[in-house]
Amino acid sequence: MKRCNSRRAAAGLLTAGLCALFPVLAQAQTATDEWKWGATIYGWFPAIGGSTSFPSNAGGGGGGGGGPSIDVSTKQVIDALKFAFMGSIEGRKGQWGFWTDVVYADFGASKSATRDFTVGHEPLPVGVDANLSLDIKSWIWTLAGTYNLVSKPDYTLDALAGARLLDMDQTLGWSFSGTIGESAFPPRSGSANVTVSNWDGVVGVKGRASFGADHKWFVPYYLDVGTGQSKFTWQAIAGIGYEFGWGSVVGAWRYLGYDMKSGKPIESLHFSGPAIGVMFRW
Repeated sequence: MKRCNSRRAAAGLLTAGLCALFPVLAQAQTATDEWKWGATIYGWFPAIGGSTSFPSNAGGGGGGGGGPSIDVSTKQVIDALKFAFMGSIEGRKGQWGFWTDVVYADFGASKSATRDFTVGHEPLPVGVDANLSLDIKSWIWTLAGTYNLVSKPDYTLDALAGARLLDMDQTLGWSFSGTIGESAFPPRSGSANVTVSNWDGVVGVKGRASFGADHKWFVPYYLDVGTGQSKFTWQAIAGIGYEFGWGSVVGAWRYLGYDMKSGKPIESLHFSGPAIGVMFRW
């Protein structure tokens, strides 16, 4: 309850802050009518966590008899990033602009003789272990319009509003070993698949604070909150970068979290980890 209230408070504070900043728009001056562009290619290496409830009668491999759901904590199984592609593009004309970011990630791993899951929300019977394999493929796409609120040599601030898509496919394979007994239980082996395609509206801020000689060093920041098909989602990015004539190099920490609405097979999900990227400007 406290966690939920704190997130609602964060969303309220951010929304109120944006409303307070919008009067500044009327006093801001248009810097230029020419389009300015930026493109970033980066690597993000997140740890992934969350909880998913897999229907144990979906798919086969030796099953087919049905049974209660298998509830898996993603963090306890996943330990490998197989493949990823990440990039963003932004454009600005005067104070108005847009920003879009795309992340494709494929995670996968297996765990042998584990008890790090539950069946029907209940712990495993004594003497039962399992071999689990989990594969997650995800697309995360954010698209937002931006408006520059502050533009100074040492500080910039943009307001943004848009939408984020989470498109995810999770596949679980399992085989149980040990004495199961006569209690209700999934088939001794099998597989199940869960998919979700989630759209949420988001609002937030982004910008940078520059420092050092000629303002070459800077601290980039980004924060958004949103809701829609999710109960709550939020994303935060902060780091440090260095400006060159052609663009910049940035290292940052990025967090993206989801709390899903009740009844969803994916109950929660979060990505958190370091990122490094190169941005080109023209």
